[in-house]
Amino acid sequence: MLTSIIEAFKVPELRKKILFTLGILALYRFGAYVPVPGIPFAEFANAFADTGVAMTMLDLFTGGALSNFSVFSLGIMPYITASIIMQLMQGVIPAVGRWAKEGDAGRRKITQVTRYLTLGLGLINAIGYLLLFQSPAYGVTFSDEVPLWLTDVIIVFTLVVGTALIMWMGELITQRGIGNGMSLIIFISIVSRVPAALFSSVNLTADMGMGIAMTVLIVAVVAACVPLIIFVERAQRRIPVNYAKRVQGRRMMGGQTTYIPLKVNAAGVIPIIFASCLIYFPAQLAAIFNIDWLTAFANTISTGWLNWILTVILIVFFAYFYTSMVFNPEETADNIRKQGGFIPGIRPGSATVQYIKDVINHVTLPGGLFIALIAVIPTIIFYFTGNQLVQAFGGTSILIMIGVALDTMSKVESQLKMHNYDGFFK
Repeated sequence: MLTSIIEAFKVPELRKKILFTLGILALYRFGAYVPVPGIPFAEFANAFADTGVAMTMLDLFTGGALSNFSVFSLGIMPYITASIIMQLMQGVIPAVGRWAKEGDAGRRKITQVTRYLTLGLGLINAIGYLLLFQSPAYGVTFSDEVPLWLTDVIIVFTLVVGTALIMWMGELITQRGIGNGMSLIIFISIVSRVPAALFSSVNLTADMGMGIAMTVLIVAVVAACVPLIIFVERAQRRIPVNYAKRVQGRRMMGGQTTYIPLKVNAAGVIPIIFASCLIYFPAQLAAIFNIDWLTAFANTISTGWLNWILTVILIVFFAYFYTSMVFNPEETADNIRKQGGFIPGIRPGSATVQYIKDVINHVTLPGGLFIALIAVIPTIIFYFTGNQLVQAFGGTSILIMIGVALDTMSKVESQLKMHNYDGFFK
């Protein structure tokens, strides 16, 4: 990995992309500390320190921007929620399903609708947070030098613009940088919380020596889990495919054996992100409507045994759902048939489709359960210990960090291969 990074910096084009990506991420982190106009910063920070578990987890995904009530307080959540809605709509609304099959033109339509939906959700969230922080639960009062209605408009407008900027920066990274922009923004938000979590872990107990020992133990356990997570992320179930020999013109075609690689965890970190968004969606609704029972419900499903059960169920569900969205057995079987291929021992046609579906179902279940357990076990440990390092390095966080890091490095390596390939012919 380190070698690939060094080699990438030797290539001018790749170096520009990497520096561009780092520059955009630095701009995002800067925005996380710029408070919206009119906010009494110290007063708000003190009020947020006593907030519930749900708001704390939402703050984790914004990299601390929410606790600062910065211009990026809404974080990436409105975009992710909009993406989930559009993914679900592909199986519900025929027109959206057709867009998904139309190639680049269809994807542009889906992206455009996702953008508008993100801004709409951002507006709703901005109003909700404003009402929540003005409620007795937080009691934040604004300066009376400016009319209150004008202050409210400025705050809501700033938060929505911040959401648009995050979406724009993520798309810029995807188009002109290295890796998936939205995933990298989530990655940097989580990583930014680690130093503070390390300091908190060391000072968790009165005995600093005990705190240091506990911190070292947690880091060691996380380091030991990283190879296992990478192994599962790279694991594949390969379906062999044979191609019959055929004559095309004067050449003999086919007669070779290849395979269809089916990843054990084909959905990557998407199920965790989707599950987290759904679980903490009531917290966003509670912020909008400020209803006591809704706030209590949001806090209930944000921690404890109910949160653990829901997390496992939703992660496994989204693992199956997302895999079915990105891998079409009917289309794969049809392509194999058109190219004169067949799976040994399986008849072409419906039998091949059913066989591929069965294999996908068999490999998706252990993959989904694995990432669900990795996500839930640290949450349980944090529930009983209160160590913020466990939360920062928790299953959800570590899986997102490793998944995004692997995806980004694979894109760097593919860019390097393309450069070397071009250089060979030059």
